[in-house]
Amino acid sequence: MASWSLVSYRQGGGIAVGLLELDGTVRALPRFAGRALTALLDDWDTAATELRHLDPAVLPVVPDAQLTVPIRYPRKIVCAGANYFAHLAEMGIQRPDPVGEPYFFLKPPTTTVVGPGDAIVLPDRAGRRIDWEAELGVVIGRNARNLDIAHVPDYIAGYVVLNDVSARDRLGRADAVAPPFGFDWASAKSEDTFCPMGPGVTPAWFVRDPQDLRIRLSVNGVLKQDSSTADMMNSVSAVVAAASRVMTLEPGDVIGTGSPAGVGAPRGEFLQPGDEVVVEIDGLGSLRNPVVDARDVQSSPRIAALGRIA
Repeated sequence: MASWSLVSYRQGGGIAVGLLELDGTVRALPRFAGRALTALLDDWDTAATELRHLDPAVLPVVPDAQLTVPIRYPRKIVCAGANYFAHLAEMGIQRPDPVGEPYFFLKPPTTTVVGPGDAIVLPDRAGRRIDWEAELGVVIGRNARNLDIAHVPDYIAGYVVLNDVSARDRLGRADAVAPPFGFDWASAKSEDTFCPMGPGVTPAWFVRDPQDLRIRLSVNGVLKQDSSTADMMNSVSAVVAAASRVMTLEPGDVIGTGSPAGVGAPRGEFLQPGDEVVVEIDGLGSLRNPVVDARDVQSSPRIAALGRIA
């Protein structure tokens, strides 16, 4: 069981890297002062050697720390779609036999990623159907290409909670030039604030078995998703290995491993202004985000786009 995760928090006019304990205590990491978490991931082998021997009790507590996006920003966010058996079933899809290679799509990092407490901003358009998708995110710690499944754990720096927010109304294109172009994954997955992530990156050595983690999502306190990563069609290692056959994975990249059953689309339930979404994964912490309407965000265009509201 994890005892802490690496977080980023606001400090004065900048961002510092800290350590988040399970009880919510944030501690400073003076040894890494002036360095962003992305820099630690760029030299993960060295950083990991130091971090493994940390004694959190001797680190200074940061009172009233305001957490922000842990990785600002991943070079890539690569997401595997349709990777849980029960999720396929709720979408009316028969259980595949055999299971094929993972299906991937991308999210633009600098505009979709928001952190703990940041708002999911609902786009200002009629007929929007914005859904939730709790996911286990894998954080890459080394350059990787054409990995063998057995070697994948050596390239994983840690794990993070994420929410693959999806615009179901944008997935199908009625105006497609031809049937093969009828699915618009970019439009469905890439809107601003559609990738909440956090609270921190839990080092891989704390996660005994990534295929045995309970994953839950609630909206306004009502449990919507409650599953285990054991239900994945392709394991974490299989997903990362497959992604590395498509592209070079780099330190700080985040790989989404799919979402379990309990999304809103099959029940016709979608996010509304005033909702609060909470995603929890055992040992990795809890990610909490309010939901607002784009028309109601009173801030600068940049802040509004990224969901950081006063």
